[in-house]
Amino acid sequence: MRNILAEAAKAIGQFSNRAASFSAHTSRSFALIGITHLAGCDGKQSALEPAGRSAEKIAELFWWMAIGAGVIWVAMMGLALYATFVAPKIKSRSASPLIVVGGAVVPTVVLSFLLAYGLAMMPEMLAPAPEGSLKIAVIGEQWWWRVRYEPSNGDPVVLANEIRLPVDEPVEFQLESADVIHSFWIPSLGGKVDMIPGRQTRLKLEPTRIGVFRGACAEYCGSSHALMTFSVVVSSKKDFEAWLDQQREPAKSPMEPLALSGEKIFVTSGCGACHTVRGTAAKGVVGPDLTHVGGRMSLGAGTLPNDAENFVRWLTQTQTIKPDVHMPNFSMLSQYDLRALAAYLDSLE
Repeated sequence: MRNILAEAAKAIGQFSNRAASFSAHTSRSFALIGITHLAGCDGKQSALEPAGRSAEKIAELFWWMAIGAGVIWVAMMGLALYATFVAPKIKSRSASPLIVVGGAVVPTVVLSFLLAYGLAMMPEMLAPAPEGSLKIAVIGEQWWWRVRYEPSNGDPVVLANEIRLPVDEPVEFQLESADVIHSFWIPSLGGKVDMIPGRQTRLKLEPTRIGVFRGACAEYCGSSHALMTFSVVVSSKKDFEAWLDQQREPAKSPMEPLALSGEKIFVTSGCGACHTVRGTAAKGVVGPDLTHVGGRMSLGAGTLPNDAENFVRWLTQTQTIKPDVHMPNFSMLSQYDLRALAAYLDSLE
């Protein structure tokens, strides 16, 4: 036994000398890489900066899995070092218990704990929203989001490419797809759920923090998949209800002359064949509802900031900005018509 310990100590000393020189050259690089990766763990689309009940559970499970992976990694590296520097010089079979414990028992115990811990979370995370909770139907399309609020105390409210939620209130999402498989994911609020053609899936979310977050399609769905995102605004219940009441209202006719000309151009150019603007003759259902498009945070499902200049860009360079989108370019319009149309759309708040 003393010989084994002496050989092990000698091998560890040799390994430490080799590792010291390697560590001196690489420690700074590893530190820089670590800081860079940790910097990506915050922000409005981070699953590790939770702002919802489900996201808190997912983040908690992640950290426990990271700890478990670390324990298994330490055990495996210890065995690898032992096999490299100590075992070749030992002729007895006295190391067998160490291999059994480190190579089989430790991983089995750690993985069994993580499995049981993760499964214990499932009933709570899969439970439906309480009766009377706000319901929001979301339909994924190439490449935008049709959103319909279905409150228990009023008529449905239709909008697109933006979701607003009350803080500390459970919400049930009813998810569908109009074409291919999409996946609905708001990392800061909870896990992702696939949207499958011909099938309705459900997701319960409960925001716990006021703020602006980012959602995205998490399943490749075509050429503009990366441009299929949406903003999620979490506010107080009072502010949310005021916003929802405002969304119920039809569009107001603009007072500014340029925007008023744009309203007429919107109708005569055929935009109403695809888009709805409640309170006007535009009642198309092919594309997004534009009744209050000027009050949204972005254009084209998170593709461009929302302002009059970007409305012009979107109208004239649609296929360049978002390849294969079903909306055609309107570059045939005059510059005045484009500015007027953009002013009208920007006024729809």
